Amino acid sequence: MLRLITIKLLQAAPVILVVSILAFLLMSLLPGDPAVVIAGDQASPEAIAAVRHSLGLDRPFLERLGIWLLRLAQGEFGSSLMLNQSVLSAMGERLPVTLSLAGLSLAITLPVGILIGSIAAYYRQTWVDSLVMTVALVGVSIPGFWIAILAVILFSVVLGWFPSSGYVPFAQDPVLWLRSLVLPASMLSLFQIGFLARMTRSAMLDVLSQDFIRTARSKGLSEWVTVGKHGFRNALVLVITAMGILVSTALGGSVVIEQVFALPGVGRLVVQGIMARDYPLVQGVMLIYGFAFVAINLAVDVLYTLADPRVRYD
Repeated sequence: MLRLITIKLLQAAPVILVVSILAFLLMSLLPGDPAVVIAGDQASPEAIAAVRHSLGLDRPFLERLGIWLLRLAQGEFGSSLMLNQSVLSAMGERLPVTLSLAGLSLAITLPVGILIGSIAAYYRQTWVDSLVMTVALVGVSIPGFWIAILAVILFSVVLGWFPSSGYVPFAQDPVLWLRSLVLPASMLSLFQIGFLARMTRSAMLDVLSQDFIRTARSKGLSEWVTVGKHGFRNALVLVITAMGILVSTALGGSVVIEQVFALPGVGRLVVQGIMARDYPLVQGVMLIYGFAFVAINLAVDVLYTLADPRVRYD
């Protein structure tokens, strides 16, 4: 296992380097002069030159790239112009909100998506299968921001069941924390449930048609043991792949949900940084998200070997 993790880390190194370079190129690829955008259209040439010097834009491209990579190697991800604090500090203050939202949405997604996907596979080509796949297709197809706005109108404004915005830390009040996140987490999980149900159904259909399933049934094993233990265990590799994608989409999808429900998370921070033309903040957050996605893929590869002993990386 240690050898596997070492190999995967070495393979991830070039990916991290590419992500770092792309994050650096963000400021260069965007239209316009970042110094003018930050200083303002009415700024004097001296003020624009001062901003350009503070950002290091007056230096050669390769020199700026080298300084950028050197700072990253030292753990420096830049400072926010809007908040006047480091990117790591700004993310650290808002990360608990995003992780709480993503974690709660996954806690809803995994049992529901796996269960209905397995049911659809077991009752394939019946009305149950058609109903589950129709619901899954609707969940995948509906735009997240649209259904989130409708949910706010119905459950917050009309019925008054949940708050329409705001966040209460878990340490302050666990009940209010849950109440503030149930609705946004449910909206975030709609796409994920549909995706996971379709993936689980596909994996289970392939497994349930195998010879060892027929052998298990001929030996008199119960359907629960045959499908739940032997069937699902062998379909777990594909489900783990889907789970890795779901973690990534939960983090990425939080940008829209946090904006709709006014949650003070990292996603809303990115939107505010884009609106304020805070390029260092957007660069730093994008880079940290890229590192997180690489770590998620590494975790999925490790889980492969735990879920299926036949999977080995030489």
